[in-house]
Amino acid sequence: QAQLVESGGGLVLPGGSLRLSCAASGSIDSFDAMSWFREAPGKQRELVARIGRSGTTNYADSAKGRFTISRDNAKKAVYLQMNSLKPEDTAVYYCYAVQWIGPREYWGQGTQVTVSS
Repeated sequence: QAQLVESGGGLVLPGGSLRLSCAASGSIDSFDAMSWFREAPGKQRELVARIGRSGTTNYADSAKGRFTISRDNAKKAVYLQMNSLKPEDTAVYYCYAVQWIGPREYWGQGTQVTVSS
């Protein structure tokens, strides 16, 4: 059973940057789509960015121009580079991965990102 483990969250000043990482452990060959979601207090979980196996990306409007998603298929990992962070980016960020055959879905445990002065 594969598990996703996130790292890289923390406290950052407005305008700062953070890089989130998510890597799979356990017995799994590869993922199809990989994504980052976030959940702010009192709000529903929302998609931030998605990347397909071939590298095709999609972003939420709030992330366009500031966030970059990337993946390393050999490491079964996905990354989220976040620049020009704003207080409204404060949330728990979750890594998500899916295998279309099944389908099988995997979620990470979440990592807190706090943007505050």
